[in-house]
Amino acid sequence: MDATDTVFLIDGSSQMYRAYHAIRGLSAPDGRPTNAVYGFVNMLRKLIADHRPALIAAAFDVRGPTFRNELAADYKANRAPMPPDLREQVPHVHEACAALGVPVLTHETFEAADVIGTLAGQAR
Repeated sequence: MDATDTVFLIDGSSQMYRAYHAIRGLSAPDGRPTNAVYGFVNMLRKLIADHRPALIAAAFDVRGPTFRNELAADYKANRAPMPPDLREQVPHVHEACAALGVPVLTHETFEAADVIGTLAGQAR
């Protein structure tokens, strides 16, 4: 498969959490946290530069229940909520994706991984 055939479907939520935890204490002059945005953008830019995919998109989880909660009421019941200083960076991560030409994919009842799985099946 060469670059003209390459499709990258990124779990944006996962990568955003990864960036958030990897880089601590980074903030804008006004004090707003920027660690997740900075780390995410660097990862995304490197991915694009190194691989030059024909198609790329980033899927993100949305706040609220998904179809999995209907299947199992205790699904992710013990998971801690998103930290507030990460939550405030989410719109900026989405804006950065748009600025880099990477579509942001969300669905109100499906997680990012479900969106990616569906699209990966269609891309074949």
